[in-house]
Amino acid sequence: MKRVLLLLSVFIFQVNAETMQVGSKRFTESYILGEIIVNAAGDAAHRPGLGNTGIVFAALKAGSIDLYPEYTGTIAKEILKLDGNPGMEALNRALAPMGFGVAVPLGFNNSYALAMRGERAQKLGIRALSDLARHPELKLGLSQEFIGRADGWPGLKSAYGLPFAAPAGLDHGLAYEAVAAGEIDVMDIYTTDAKIERFGLRALEDDRKFFPRYDAVLLYRLDVPERFPGAWARLQKLERRIDEPTMIRLNAAAELQGRSFAEAAALLDSDSPATTPRTFLKVLFGPDFWRLTGEHLVLVFVSLAASIAVGVPLGILSHKVKAATQVVLGVVGVIQTIPSLALFAFLIALLGTIGTVPAVIALFLYALLPIVRNTHAGLEAVGKGMRQAALALGLSKQDRLWRIEIPLALPSILAGIKTSAVINVGTATIAAFVGAGGYGERIVSGLALNDNATLLAGAVPAAALALIVQGAFEFGERRFGWMARSRGVA
Repeated sequence: MKRVLLLLSVFIFQVNAETMQVGSKRFTESYILGEIIVNAAGDAAHRPGLGNTGIVFAALKAGSIDLYPEYTGTIAKEILKLDGNPGMEALNRALAPMGFGVAVPLGFNNSYALAMRGERAQKLGIRALSDLARHPELKLGLSQEFIGRADGWPGLKSAYGLPFAAPAGLDHGLAYEAVAAGEIDVMDIYTTDAKIERFGLRALEDDRKFFPRYDAVLLYRLDVPERFPGAWARLQKLERRIDEPTMIRLNAAAELQGRSFAEAAALLDSDSPATTPRTFLKVLFGPDFWRLTGEHLVLVFVSLAASIAVGVPLGILSHKVKAATQVVLGVVGVIQTIPSLALFAFLIALLGTIGTVPAVIALFLYALLPIVRNTHAGLEAVGKGMRQAALALGLSKQDRLWRIEIPLALPSILAGIKTSAVINVGTATIAAFVGAGGYGERIVSGLALNDNATLLAGAVPAAALALIVQGAFEFGERRFGWMARSRGVA
């Protein structure tokens, strides 16, 4: 198994090595910038929505991607842990020993800020961040990444002496709706967000200059110019091409006008009027439908095949070796309790790669419990009389297992495999958070846009696939039952 996974990793890396791999984070602007970079490079592939800074930078270190759009303040504070507000030369000096560099400043600064509804801020007399200290009753809703970043909530709270307890983590795309509904009072924003004006928000002044500049640049592996000279030369043409009003316009095209990220990116050189907003059916049967379906099927059935190959023998072992019963069942049970994103993060760190390989391993581990338990339970349910009859016939232990016990336990084993398959279909949507694709890619995009049509276009086919898989297994169970009865096994 380990050798197979290693070969799969090498194969994926070799395929990726032929084309420049461009990554992006899981928010609207990063998706759009990723598409702009791919369009400018010409010969490049986009791996969208890989997650937060830690995951995308881990992908860059592992060579799973070659570059991605990043911000100077994030590089300085979150990646390099530098003080002050270093420029690109200082960043390059610090990044060079790690094999990375920054280049191609895109032309805009997208800073962090905290924001409130304009009328609420005016009523309370809040103009700047320092004013928040006088209002401990306010409810904050901050994005998970901002809460954990050194240049985010911990540093901001210390710099301004803010009296608030640890705020609730809230997805950035949903926070706008929450602040508009009055469920929260303060949220973190990016200053190029398209929804700031639409929702009537006031960005609070950073009167103590806590936040550095966040100039958009390309963070790349130093071997990229040599490996992709043509694409790299074309990327230089993006320098200073995007100012802040332009970036806000592109973000608005995706978040407010219903355009796809690719359509929004294409507007960099165009001011064409808005197209027809996305509808559920249009997004559901979009050009990416069959690609996502294929990726989802690979994730589900490759991991399921591996879990069957390992889970059934483990179930047999737990039945035959009583000393191993609690150990085997306990281990697969504990694996099932590990949060999926935590397991993905651990596997990325362990394997040094993102994408299909860690996703398949995680799904394989999650699929073990139903198969192991049902195999064990099915064998335990075989009556003592059947075993004694087999013993009286002079069958060996191996023959008794394969000729009598396994066939009698097979309905229970198949039920466990069916359960694992159905669970895997749903769990595989989480794999999109680590760049493995599948229907979860649409769900991640829908969350970033707060777009129900895109969310449903990922959730509905995943649910439909789960029903198809369950129906196929139930048909197989009925077919097996008929065959078994016809042969006198059941």
